Amino acid sequence: SFSFRGNEPVRRAMHSVFLYHAIPAGMDMGIVNAGQLDIYDDIEPELRERVEDVILNRRDDATERLIEIAEGFKGQKGKTAEKDLSWREAPVAKRLEYALVHGITEFIDADTEEARLASERPLHVIEGPLMDGMNVVGDLFGSGKMFLPQVVKSARVMKQAVAWLEPFMEEEKQRLGTVDVSNGKVLMATVKGDVHDIGKNIVGVVLACNGYEILDLGVMVPAETILDTAIKENVDVIGLSGLITPSLDEMVYVAAEMERRGMVQPLLIGGATTSPAHTAVKIDPVIRCAPVVHVSDASRAVGVVSTLLSEDDKPGFVTQTKARYERMREARSGGPPKPRLPIEQAREARLKLDWDSYTPPAPSFEGVRTFEDIDLATLARYIDWTPYFSAWDLAGQFPQILEDKIVGEAATSLWNDTQGMMQQLVGEAWLKPKAVVGFWKANSVGDDIHLQSGEVFHTLRQQMVKDNTRPNFAMSDFVAPEGDDWIGGFCVTAGPQAEEIAKEFIEKRDDYSSIMVKALADRFAEAMAEYMHERVRKELWGYAPDEDLGNAELIKEKYRGIRPAPGYPSQPEH
Repeated sequence: SFSFRGNEPVRRAMHSVFLYHAIPAGMDMGIVNAGQLDIYDDIEPELRERVEDVILNRRDDATERLIEIAEGFKGQKGKTAEKDLSWREAPVAKRLEYALVHGITEFIDADTEEARLASERPLHVIEGPLMDGMNVVGDLFGSGKMFLPQVVKSARVMKQAVAWLEPFMEEEKQRLGTVDVSNGKVLMATVKGDVHDIGKNIVGVVLACNGYEILDLGVMVPAETILDTAIKENVDVIGLSGLITPSLDEMVYVAAEMERRGMVQPLLIGGATTSPAHTAVKIDPVIRCAPVVHVSDASRAVGVVSTLLSEDDKPGFVTQTKARYERMREARSGGPPKPRLPIEQAREARLKLDWDSYTPPAPSFEGVRTFEDIDLATLARYIDWTPYFSAWDLAGQFPQILEDKIVGEAATSLWNDTQGMMQQLVGEAWLKPKAVVGFWKANSVGDDIHLQSGEVFHTLRQQMVKDNTRPNFAMSDFVAPEGDDWIGGFCVTAGPQAEEIAKEFIEKRDDYSSIMVKALADRFAEAMAEYMHERVRKELWGYAPDEDLGNAELIKEKYRGIRPAPGYPSQPEH
């Protein structure tokens, strides 16, 4: 295929056709770019035939015939120029599969009804063609040929199809007295102190599409509520999610409470700050009555849950996981302890500033003020889009990700959908951002910051061993020990409206849009922080009135000043 470099459609077709024939013929292993493999049946028929002629050496003129048509595919990047409805001619089961794989809702009600009329029971449509289609989605997702935004679109199609069938199934249930059957019940919650739930919601969608009943308790859920509900609802699996660092300790507490109560449900751990290492070192040792498993992303959730609920597969999987965590703990404990300075030496090595030659600038007001009526179009210019794609499990820097060889097509499709929602969100002012900003007179006393109002903020000093040129910082080093100095702070929100809008989409069985609006609200909250910090520097505190930075420079924090977040070691328990 290297002979066709620059002609990606032909190269992808050659790779897919080769694997299609080589694997059944006994090939055990190959090194491939799974993101650049076409589905065999989706390859243009004439191209597929001529590629097979070459790979299987079926004709003497195979090479010439492939070269003859190859130029016509160059530059297409695998995209179809016009809408192809030829799939509508297939039998209804294949049409449902195609709609699920490609996320098409346009014909789903009519096709689902056609399948229902041809089936003995409405449930058979779900158990048959719909689940067959979702199995294809799962296989493509697991093999790296589909990506999370596409899977969530597939889930939207599935939910719409199920919604069409629900009245018929309910009528049958009333008539026959039957009950629903699921693959298992999974309780999911974002732990106490944490409001992030995008990743949790995505995992819930993926599990629901694979036949699991999802009991989602939402965000900021106390341990007692999680465990009491798990017992009351007789759930099979408990999943904990968290994004901020303090959530890690809360997860340890939940696990310890499960041990105290003797609960045996498998415990799944996930979220941006979680890791196999933290799970192994901090969580696994406190719970012996139930297995605990770190799940790195949505693509692994179904496999882990199905294994943990399988009588045959669970014992071996749990044993292997426990052994792996034990090895990780041993590796962590086996090295020499990191040297730490005694606190007196660390304080002696503090940052020493010449306060006598510096006059701290005074802010434009003292106390707290509220800022509302902030234009969404203005905030949109401050959005860092890279984390948005990360929320959808699409790794890469924006805007380069749109041209990425592996995820570029999925990222571009998501970006186009996002721009459509952004037009509505901004144009119709779906969100009402708000900020509270405050400035207070303060001085440092050792490692602490004392407000002139009497309040004290304790900070921690670094105690790692450094060379003589590098100080051991504490936050208090940056506040004058005497005279007039100030500290500032702000709290921002994109507005509570995002939750209500997301719920409306859920009620319409549109998880894709629900997750998207939450992900966008998250971006607007971060943009609000960037925007307000800029106003603080240039206007409200005014210590950098002439600053002129672009968004890329703001993202790289090229400005003067810092905005440390409460809860981290630099300012714990603030």
